[in-house]
Amino acid sequence: MKPIKLRLSGLQSYREAQEVDFERLCEAGVFGIFGPTGSGKSSILDAVTLALYGKVERAANGTQGIMNQAEKTLAVAFTFDLAGGGEQKRFRVERQFKRGSDVSVSNTLSRFVEVTEAGDVVIADKLADVTRCVEAQIGLNMQDFTRAVVLPQGKFAEFLSLTGKDRRSMLQRLFHLERYGDGLALKLSQRMKAADAALQEAAAEQLGLGDASDAAVAAAADRYREAAAAAAEARALFAEADRQHAERAQVHERLAALREKEALHAKLQAEAPRVAELERELQRLAAAERLLPALAAAGAAEAALRAAALRR
Repeated sequence: MKPIKLRLSGLQSYREAQEVDFERLCEAGVFGIFGPTGSGKSSILDAVTLALYGKVERAANGTQGIMNQAEKTLAVAFTFDLAGGGEQKRFRVERQFKRGSDVSVSNTLSRFVEVTEAGDVVIADKLADVTRCVEAQIGLNMQDFTRAVVLPQGKFAEFLSLTGKDRRSMLQRLFHLERYGDGLALKLSQRMKAADAALQEAAAEQLGLGDASDAAVAAAADRYREAAAAAAEARALFAEADRQHAERAQVHERLAALREKEALHAKLQAEAPRVAELERELQRLAAAERLLPALAAAGAAEAALRAAALRR
């Protein structure tokens, strides 16, 4: 982040509107803020913090603690550049506060503006939304900003003494290392959970399998051999029983066929007299059939005789 311009009024010793041109100050590459105690050196840093995050950590009673006692309003506007991804953008954060009573201050204006060649583009205009936009663009929350960029009086030792999780979290946000920090920790946690689940599953399977000592394995092998021998004997008995069953089934089929033929024979014997009578009748009919031509000739002769008698 590169500061460009700061405007402030009604903030501590800066009762009248003041403007700090950082571009002019940075022409030599570096600048300093000097002055006696109480002249307002830290107030400039407070104004930057107030513009970005809407509050100042060291202010007593919140924002009310840094408002000029003779003023009822406080206004700050901070313009800065951000470079990244091969492009540079300029933003301006504006905030105004109004004194409600001796102990309360309310925010009356918050805006996060992108400054473009075509004009200003308001990205957010609500107190919380503006702060979220600042954190998203800069990549630092207020705590990180006051620890790493703007160190208030008496806070340098705190910055140096950060340890453990606080230092790790701040460095992640400063250098965008979340994917190596939180992301890696999340992946590691997931793998640890998966490994623990697999271990518990293996332990449960081992518990279900029971004792796996050498003695238990040898005893199981003996039982297997005994079972295999019993199975072989059972297979032999089954084969013999199957053979006997096949033989008995064949005998049963033959007995059934014999009974069927005996029943047919008995039926034919019972119908033998009727068959003999039918054969005799058939013989008489055959003899009668052989006499049919003679009868027909006799009939024709008799008819001819009658005709001759009639002619005489």
